[in-house]
Amino acid sequence: MALHLTWMFSFGLLGNLVSCLVCLAPLPTFYQIRKNKTSEGFQSIPYVIALFSAMLWLFYAVFSEDAILLITINTFAFFMETGYIAVYLFYATKKDKILTFKLLLLFNIFGLGLICSLALFLTQGQTRVQVLGWICMIFSLCVFVAPLFIVRKVIRTKSVEFMPFSLSFFLTLSAVMWFFYGYLKKDQFVAVPNILGFLFGIIQMVLYVIYRNPKKILVVEPILEELSDEHIVDIKKLGAAICSEINIAIPQLNDSGKDVFEDHQIAKELTKQTQETKNSTNKI
Repeated sequence: MALHLTWMFSFGLLGNLVSCLVCLAPLPTFYQIRKNKTSEGFQSIPYVIALFSAMLWLFYAVFSEDAILLITINTFAFFMETGYIAVYLFYATKKDKILTFKLLLLFNIFGLGLICSLALFLTQGQTRVQVLGWICMIFSLCVFVAPLFIVRKVIRTKSVEFMPFSLSFFLTLSAVMWFFYGYLKKDQFVAVPNILGFLFGIIQMVLYVIYRNPKKILVVEPILEELSDEHIVDIKKLGAAICSEINIAIPQLNDSGKDVFEDHQIAKELTKQTQETKNSTNKI
């Protein structure tokens, strides 16, 4: 029995440590958002649902027995997810801000308020724990399903820019730890969701391996245009050079051609002299 409790506590402690790393994994993403001063391309729904899940698990842990490890990790997750959402809202577009506020209003205010009210006033004792456990399990599944939006984007764009490998890896490892903790504690509400979490984590890591080196597309058209322009310029220069050579070569065709050219010049001189004589006569 003591060994059983030791293993349970060990997996719970490891689950806390790994889950803390999961919560810290998005830090590079939000550093990039802060650096670029825009959250465009990123979605807030995974963080909103994660915040909602953390708040639910805190509420569940308060009424459960020996759930101190659940309280510690979900308290940490609550503050981290709140910080992420705050940063996202600060750099988000107006459209994304409105969407995020709607999600917060729907899940974290109206939804959580309704669940807490119903649990407190309509249930009690072990029944309350069971009801809250089922609700927590459902929304834990939503936390693991939420990254599927990113998975869809990765498949469509063939890029893992918006799916950090560290987050996928630690989610998978965390799911393993919490599964064994729930199994040894005989808490199905903790164990069952992490089976799905493990499967989704494996899917994300496989996609990362497939799309981590996107194929580079060579842009050929601008190069062809530049080459075409250069060819046109060269042809024009060549044409001008040929024409100049032809113009120079024409007077040197042969001797008879030279005589014709000289006769033409003499005729022009005689015409010019006749015109000058005519003008002088008119003046007199």
